[in-house]
Amino acid sequence: MSKPLVFEKPLGMRDILPESLAKQRHLEAALKHCIERWGYEEIATPSLEYYDTVGLASATLADRMFKLLDKQGHTVVLRPDMTTPIARVVSSLYKDVPLPIRLFYQANVFRAQEKEAGRNAEFFQTGVELIGDASVDADAEAIAIAIYCLQAANVSPIKIAIGHVDFLDGLLDEIITDPIIHEKFRRFLHDNDYVSYRHLADTVEIGDQDRKRLHAILNLRGGKAKIAEARELTINGKARKAVQTIESLWQALEAYGVTEHVLLDFNLISNLNYYTGVVFEGYAADLGSPLVTGGRYDKLLDQFGRPAPATGFAIKMDRLMQVTSFEQGVEKKTTVIGYAAANREQAVTMAQQLRKEGKVVITHLLADGETLAAFAQRGNCETICLVAQEGNS
Repeated sequence: MSKPLVFEKPLGMRDILPESLAKQRHLEAALKHCIERWGYEEIATPSLEYYDTVGLASATLADRMFKLLDKQGHTVVLRPDMTTPIARVVSSLYKDVPLPIRLFYQANVFRAQEKEAGRNAEFFQTGVELIGDASVDADAEAIAIAIYCLQAANVSPIKIAIGHVDFLDGLLDEIITDPIIHEKFRRFLHDNDYVSYRHLADTVEIGDQDRKRLHAILNLRGGKAKIAEARELTINGKARKAVQTIESLWQALEAYGVTEHVLLDFNLISNLNYYTGVVFEGYAADLGSPLVTGGRYDKLLDQFGRPAPATGFAIKMDRLMQVTSFEQGVEKKTTVIGYAAANREQAVTMAQQLRKEGKVVITHLLADGETLAAFAQRGNCETICLVAQEGNS
């Protein structure tokens, strides 16, 4: 008979202990304060959603969703993201609310993990969704908010890598006719496998000029000057339009004064297939994975019957916790009042008065002969013993 899993947790789940949770809550409060000043309102959606609606519309793969059956036999999922449930709300409960709509959330999402992955299956996000605005100014607003949020969390230095989904696809369409080879180039860039990319570029059957264009793609990462370099590689197709969008976006970001934190990356590829335009990722030093992911998703709301352009981003709180220098402020000393039963009223009255003064107070009924030595050993504790007769200390 197998031993009961008394101390085990389901794969990918974890406990968040008080000291970590306190830091997370402080960070969430700082981000909430930052986002609200841009006119965004907080929304909460259910942890469970129908698979046939939110599940099918989500960009998360079906095999990474937690699926359950409700009492009526419907398949439900633990929400794999927040963008899709918000799209559902905007298309139903908010169907008569005029666009644009600005919403933000602070919530947990769930994605099943393979045993060998070693990743969390439940994780927390803070994110914003700007729905109903197709302009580059909306993209710029989302990117600027992401930067200001990371600054509010005392993350430094900050870099936001910005790309456009149509640039690479459009440029490859101009050069490569075989869809299989086309997809290989995309996959190599997504995986940062530049050795394989260069080898494929050197061996594919194309003209020398097109071969140079393929190699030049790898150099399109940097500042404003990369816009002109990208334009030189394109013809008047969707790749050229993507460059024009990035140029307009850069001008909007200059108005916000945040371009020092921006890195143009025309190779940037998202593994989420609902992105339709500008995409971006936010990075901090010493963390190889992005803290922030976001972009434009103009087709998602079509699936809920209310077509509307949209853009937004999500901050991954677990990763933010790893890199932030956010300070919680001076830790308050805890006052512990130990009392005998005869002094209960005096102890409670004293505790209430100290709490009104802003102090952290614990009251503890002392057993016969017990002292507060155990509390004193914890550190940062001030102990008060009330063991005399009622009315005395």
